[in-house]
Amino acid sequence: MSYTGQAPPLTNEEIESLLKKNNLARICSYNEDGTIHAAPVSYRYINGQIVIGSIASSRKTRNIKRNNNVTVVIDTERVQGVLIYGKADLEYDNIYDLIVSVWETAFLTPPPRDKLERFVKAYLDKVNYVIVRITPQRIVSFDYTKDDVYNNLKKTYLE
Repeated sequence: MSYTGQAPPLTNEEIESLLKKNNLARICSYNEDGTIHAAPVSYRYINGQIVIGSIASSRKTRNIKRNNNVTVVIDTERVQGVLIYGKADLEYDNIYDLIVSVWETAFLTPPPRDKLERFVKAYLDKVNYVIVRITPQRIVSFDYTKDDVYNNLKKTYLE
């Protein structure tokens, strides 16, 4: 059998763990001309959905209003990852608590909660912000740490 290069998938438990512990994703949406717009975002994984914040006038928000099909990529230094193909919904009301939660993931060292809450309140007073909630339609994963061909070549040539 020839090698396809397709890494083995993560288990369901590994997918859940990766989605809960990571804090950076890339969201891809469709531009008006059909090209892809990709943007790095902080996120939270809540009840099986990816939740991000976005400026209401941003390209990603405008794209989602027009076409809510999105792809989200969450990975770990390129050897393990999850691709989520899903539908994005925009929420405009009662978003403060979710914005605080998402912004907690945006900092390598999160500030104290009371300072973060004051920051988010001040930010929302200046910027029209929305929550983007992505519901997965299909999830694909990869784990090169389980790929024998990759690991043997890596050991032979790189270690």
